[in-house]
Amino acid sequence: MTTDAHDTRSPGMTPLAWAALLVVYVVWGSTYLGIGIVIESMPPLLHGGIRFLAAAALLAAFLAVRHGPGVLRVPPRRLGSAALVGLLLLTGGNGMVAVAEQYVSTGLAALLIAAVPLWLVVLRTAGGDRPPAATLLGVAVGFAGVALLSVLPGGSSGSAFGAVVLLLAALSWSVGSFLAGRLPMPASTFTASVYEMAAGGAALLALGLARGETLDLGAVTARSWLALAYLVVFGSLLAFTSYAWLLGNAPLSIVGTYAYVNPVVAVLLGALFLGEIVTWPILLGGAIIVLGVAVVVWGDNRRPRPPRTNPTILTDPSIARLQARP
Repeated sequence: MTTDAHDTRSPGMTPLAWAALLVVYVVWGSTYLGIGIVIESMPPLLHGGIRFLAAAALLAAFLAVRHGPGVLRVPPRRLGSAALVGLLLLTGGNGMVAVAEQYVSTGLAALLIAAVPLWLVVLRTAGGDRPPAATLLGVAVGFAGVALLSVLPGGSSGSAFGAVVLLLAALSWSVGSFLAGRLPMPASTFTASVYEMAAGGAALLALGLARGETLDLGAVTARSWLALAYLVVFGSLLAFTSYAWLLGNAPLSIVGTYAYVNPVVAVLLGALFLGEIVTWPILLGGAIIVLGVAVVVWGDNRRPRPPRTNPTILTDPSIARLQARP
């Protein structure tokens, strides 16, 4: 369903929104580990194409059975908007994360993606919004934690190429998130997710083939297959949908804070399952990141609710329009 066109207030944080944000916090934090395991025996771009096309097909089938095939019909302009958002979020954002994880640790990948809230604040400001000082302070604090984790002795380290790719991924993801709330999208958040994942997945397949990637099914391990299944069901169908729904139902600055929590989850899981070293700089940086999250949430909850820039942005509390981060 769509929001009331007369509702001039931006969305606040309801219990449902907090639950969806918790899913994004935890599940997406684990997807860095999932990607790391999948690309042990699968090409990075082709695996992403398979993941998102499979998720799109499953979600489309569910919608067609539950609501009828008509739920998948959308006007060309809205279809184009969904495809563009999917390319930015999944091909540019998620795809570059998978490529980068060939060169850097899963923990460092999550840490550099934490630049997303900073980009979101810059984009909001350029669009005429004026985030409160507390929000800006929270972003600065969180990014300082990321910097500590990256530069202090004993922190994470990786190749310069991988780091640059991750920063570009963060920028692409931020632009996609920003545009998703301002472009004319399909009336159902779930339907939008189908086309976003289909466009992003198809582009990843095309790029993978153009890059010369090949998939040797006989060489794919059971461990990678299980990780891919997890990414499809939990990373895409659950967390990505929750994120997309949050974009239309919660303040953007609060939604963006997942990028501060995900690194903490990713670093812990990387240490537990991949043997990545956890040092005191990592623990210190993680604590600062969590503090940044708290400051951003507090600051945005205190701000007055401005008029919505797009009162027709779709919101469907029963079905979320996922947008997958890594």
